[in-house]
Amino acid sequence: MLFVLTPFDWLTLHGLVTVVSVLIYVVTSHVMRQRRHPTAAIAWVFFILLMPYVALPAYLTFGSRKRQRPTPPPKSPPPSDAALAGDAEQRWVCDTLLALGQASPSGYHSLQLHADGHEARQALLSVIEGARHSLDIATFILKDDALGTPVIDALCAKAAAGVRVRLLLDGLGSLMAGRPRLSRFTRAGGQLVLFVPPLHSPLKGRINLRNHRKLVVADAGGPQARLWCGGRNLAAEYFEGEAGQAPWRDLSFDLQGPLVAQAHWQFEHDWAFASGRRPPPNPPHPPLASAPALTGQAQWVASGPDQADDTVYAMLLTAAYRASHRLYLVTPYFVPDPALLNALCLAARRGVQVELLLPARSNHRLSDVARARALRALVQAGGQVWLLPGMLHAKLAVVDDSLALAGSANLDSRSLFLNYELMVAFQSAHDVQRFAAWFEHERQGARPYRAQAPGLVRDLLEGMLLWVGFEL
Repeated sequence: MLFVLTPFDWLTLHGLVTVVSVLIYVVTSHVMRQRRHPTAAIAWVFFILLMPYVALPAYLTFGSRKRQRPTPPPKSPPPSDAALAGDAEQRWVCDTLLALGQASPSGYHSLQLHADGHEARQALLSVIEGARHSLDIATFILKDDALGTPVIDALCAKAAAGVRVRLLLDGLGSLMAGRPRLSRFTRAGGQLVLFVPPLHSPLKGRINLRNHRKLVVADAGGPQARLWCGGRNLAAEYFEGEAGQAPWRDLSFDLQGPLVAQAHWQFEHDWAFASGRRPPPNPPHPPLASAPALTGQAQWVASGPDQADDTVYAMLLTAAYRASHRLYLVTPYFVPDPALLNALCLAARRGVQVELLLPARSNHRLSDVARARALRALVQAGGQVWLLPGMLHAKLAVVDDSLALAGSANLDSRSLFLNYELMVAFQSAHDVQRFAAWFEHERQGARPYRAQAPGLVRDLLEGMLLWVGFEL
């Protein structure tokens, strides 16, 4: 007997699917403590109500924002007053990061800011070639090109020489790079792990959560331990470019000292998660007596699904409200949420020198369209926006003489709310000024942004991109 559904039956079935889909969204968001931005939550609910058959699989695949049980960061002993940065005007940086569950300040020395891609390449190869016992590398992209091939060669040589070499690549980033040929690396004895491959357990909702952290740690735990870090992926365009192509402008640095232990713990934590192992215990605190003289202090700032809070976002909000005379920002993509944009505009209105440095045209055209509303609002509030010719990929925030926040996080919703990111919060005034000088040098080649009222079509397009693109 053939069973035929009537239109009423179809409506009833559709209603049941819709109700179940909404319930799944509500229950999983509550159980996993997703704490979505209201715009994103409303967007998901409307998507489910309108197209539950498409929206529910999309939500289960891409909708996760936080891991169910965030792993706590390494706990450090409570810092003494002498260990905390500077005077009362600087204490807010350390106090805010401690309140967000981050580690206490740690010392460093031999900080080098790389002036350009050539210097960054030399420093990277120096860190790799200087490793004697261990070498840990995490990156979003590694290409087989004029930069990646020599790096892979150097890693193979180190692994063949008996150095423990571990390479952590983001699963999606490795696809974007064209799947670098790493069989020779593993044959030489290197260890390779992909961070959440795109086709691995899609229903766990991790596909949309990418590891955007970039770091190289050599000889962790030893007196010569060294960290190379910043915003550069391991591909030619981020360093010296390739034939006929101008390199991107970017920011990276290297240093030595106790702070490297926090970077190494972060790598161990991410390696364990990606390889399905138990997270490592909290790192030991290396004695300072045998270390060279420390020249500054900083705090490691991890942000992403493994943190209970949106750490970098919270720091930027706090910085915008605490800044008294200057707030320098550098990012390739500027699509802040309303709260962060409002904080920046208020800072500009009360006389803070708010300056934003962007590429005139980034490598993501949709991001350039979506940023226009925020740029107009910031300029109208009294902020200054500078557009640099060519691609700028650096990530930096400088607040007064109190803080220089440098690392991998962009000023868009993907970096601030979805990706695994890292920043280093430098708090020593002389090094904060070095980052400020880097900003002022880069700004010299930029032109000021001139705000223009959008037409109707442009205004609608900007609104749609901001509404739909939050989770993407």
